[in-house]
Amino acid sequence: MDVFGVDIGGSGIKGAPVDLGRGEIAEERFKVLTPHPATPDAVADCVRQVVRHFGRPVGQVGVTFPGVVVGGTTRTAANVDKSWIGRDAAGLLGEQLGTPVTVLNDADAAGLAEMTHGAGRGRTGTVVVLTFGTGIGSAVFIDGRLVPNTELGHLELQGHDAETRASTRAKEDEDLSWSRWAKRVGRYLAHVEMLFSPELFVIGGGVSRKAGKFLPLIEGVSAEVVPAQLENNAGIVGAAMAASAAPSAPSSAA
Repeated sequence: MDVFGVDIGGSGIKGAPVDLGRGEIAEERFKVLTPHPATPDAVADCVRQVVRHFGRPVGQVGVTFPGVVVGGTTRTAANVDKSWIGRDAAGLLGEQLGTPVTVLNDADAAGLAEMTHGAGRGRTGTVVVLTFGTGIGSAVFIDGRLVPNTELGHLELQGHDAETRASTRAKEDEDLSWSRWAKRVGRYLAHVEMLFSPELFVIGGGVSRKAGKFLPLIEGVSAEVVPAQLENNAGIVGAAMAASAAPSAPSSAA
């Protein structure tokens, strides 16, 4: 049976069966809009729609979540309804799908995929994977090992929550040019670099498809900065990887 990855975001919920050997989605992904309010039951129904769309037998399922996840329980909730806080997300989704579900932080999932199959493959030292979208997600790796739930998008930057200034949503909401947005991203990266001294930044999320428009404009950062190779599919692939590696139990989590 197939292993599925589903990526819950603030604006959309997307997923696909995943070819774990190649680190790629096995079919074109299917996406539905994130419900508003994005309550646990409403989101769980959307996850079920995404998985059932493919009409294939379902084995394990990995699901990303925009917040801190510990032991399958969601501890924070960014860009979704606050009723997720303290919820047994793995149990809820497992009941909806009737199969074991692994839940992990969205950026951690993207990071796992990029470190195994993408821009971070073979890299040692400290690597920071950042996903820019509705918010800013982060995954920190030290010699290939994940430090989970870092949530660096919520660092304070010039008196603001960083993702309110440098996310893709901020660019769109404020109608920022690529150059103005790149300055904000550069200041954010410099701040993260001061704290973690990474050798490499991997920039993911949907905006990674347009890396040529802003990465050359980023200044003030010593570390290498590269676009994610799996682009916006990294979360789906990483979620499936985590599900495949987890014990086969409904409450298993990465």
